[in-house]
Amino acid sequence: MTRVLSGVVLAAAALGAILFLPPIPLRVVVCLVAALAAHEYLRMVGGDDSYLGGVVIIAWLIASGNPVAPAAAAITTLFIGGLSALQARRTAAQSIAGAFSLIYIGMPLGMLAAIHGSAGWRSPLLLIATVVVSDSFQYYSGRAFGRHALAPAISPKKTIEGALGGVLAGTVFLGVAGPLVSPQYSAVRFALLGIVIALMGIAGDLFESRLKREANLKDSSALIPGHGGVLDRIDALLFVTPVFFVFMGGIR
Repeated sequence: MTRVLSGVVLAAAALGAILFLPPIPLRVVVCLVAALAAHEYLRMVGGDDSYLGGVVIIAWLIASGNPVAPAAAAITTLFIGGLSALQARRTAAQSIAGAFSLIYIGMPLGMLAAIHGSAGWRSPLLLIATVVVSDSFQYYSGRAFGRHALAPAISPKKTIEGALGGVLAGTVFLGVAGPLVSPQYSAVRFALLGIVIALMGIAGDLFESRLKREANLKDSSALIPGHGGVLDRIDALLFVTPVFFVFMGGIR
C-alpha cells in the first residue's frame, strides 16, 4: 500500500509540475530533482557533493533554451572535470565519475525542461508516458513469458522476453500517440523513435542497476517510500530524453 500511495503522489506531483508550472518555477523544480539524483549517484560512485553545483548549472543552462547552452554546458563540464582532477584527494577515476554527473543527470533533465519550453507540456508528457508504458510492459511480459535472463550479472529479474515486450509496447504507443501530439511527424517516424526510446530506456535502467550492484545497494536511496530514490525513478528517462530532444530539433 505504501508503494502505491507514494507512487500516486509522485505521479500527481510530476503531472502537476508539467501541466501548471510556468517556465522559471519548472526549471527550479528540475534543478532540485537533478541535485537529488546527483547526490544519490555521487554516493554510489564514491564521489562527493562538490559536483552538485555543476549539475544544477548545467540543468539550468540547458533548460533556458539558449542556443549556446549545449556548448556552455560542455565547457562547464570540462572545466569542472579538470579542476577536480587537480585535487590530490581524488583519483582520476573519481574525478571522471564525478564530472560525468553533469552529463548523465544535469543535461537530460535540462533537456526535458527545454522541450517543455519550446514545444509545450504535451511533448514531455508524451515522452514520460512512453517510458512508463515500456517499463510496465517489460515487467508484465517478463512475468508472464520471461524465460531467458537479459543481464543476469546486473539485474537477474530482467528477461529478454520482458525487454521485447517493452520495446513492442513503446513502439506501438508512440507510433499511435506521437502524431496526435506532433502531427508534423509521421506515425512510422514515431514508431521508429519508439524502438530507440525503449532500447535506450532499458540501457538506462541497466546502467543504474550496475551502479547499485557495484555499490552494494538495493536502491539509490530511501527517499521515496516503496520506490527507492530519485535516481531509481528517472534512470530510464535520463537515457531517453537526449534522443527525444534531438528528434524534436533540440534548442532552436
